[in-house]
Amino acid sequence: MLPSQLPLNALRAFEAAARHLSLTRAGLELRVTQAAVSHQVKSLEEILGVTLFRRLPRGLALTEEGEALLPVLTEAFRRISGTLERFAGGRLREVLTLGAVGTFVTGWLLPRLPRFRAAHPFVDLRLLTNNNRVDLAGEGLDCAIRFGDGAWHGAEAVRLLAAPLSPLCAPALAWRLRQPADLLPEVLLRSYRVDEWECWFAAAGLPPPAIRGFVFDSSLTMAEAAAQGVGVALLPARMFEHDLRAGRLARPFATEVTLGEYWLTRLKSRTETAAQAAFREWLLEEVAWPE
Repeated sequence: MLPSQLPLNALRAFEAAARHLSLTRAGLELRVTQAAVSHQVKSLEEILGVTLFRRLPRGLALTEEGEALLPVLTEAFRRISGTLERFAGGRLREVLTLGAVGTFVTGWLLPRLPRFRAAHPFVDLRLLTNNNRVDLAGEGLDCAIRFGDGAWHGAEAVRLLAAPLSPLCAPALAWRLRQPADLLPEVLLRSYRVDEWECWFAAAGLPPPAIRGFVFDSSLTMAEAAAQGVGVALLPARMFEHDLRAGRLARPFATEVTLGEYWLTRLKSRTETAAQAAFREWLLEEVAWPE
């Protein structure tokens, strides 16, 4: 019968020696001598009553028993290390997996993330970007930042920011756009939301043209296409202020149309965690702060 508690040092010595197939390299990793590693491995073999290594003239080879034990120990030590790394300031760091529209991430969230980390070091934020099509439960997300009307089945939605859409294009193209009607012969880039240009032309007091421009599933890609002169994109100008200031994009008209807003969402069926609450409160403070 095995003892109720196996020696941790011996298990660690075996795992390192088995990965390297070398007592010397295992000793260097563990900062002990080769003899100490050898002693620990022999001790473990005696306790288990099996041989874990075959000693060869030029190194080590795992026995069948050693091959069975190695992946179990490697995974166990990995999980222990991962958990210990989550302690910060005397408190266990809580993982928060966030899905977010790429446009919102690059245009608004990224510059502010250092402030969130400083205010809430216990939150281990994992960020996944998407094109607004997201499945909270299916993708294992704790929360998601989405663009729309705030009505998603089974989700609690907290309003963050308005995001009116305006035509944006390369400065070299913008010079010839004096009035909204000048857009009619241009290539109009489209997102998968098919009615956006129709709504914008209505706001500008014009009937919409037949739109045959390229269709993009990402506003970021569409903005890059516009910056490269492919056509005119209808985008949330607020999320592209950096490109506007840098002169990569231009906004030829003030007319804009609001077809959605940015929302923080989470599943109603799950209790809000401390990390979720901290992130929600921080976001609301940030969006309320004058820019």
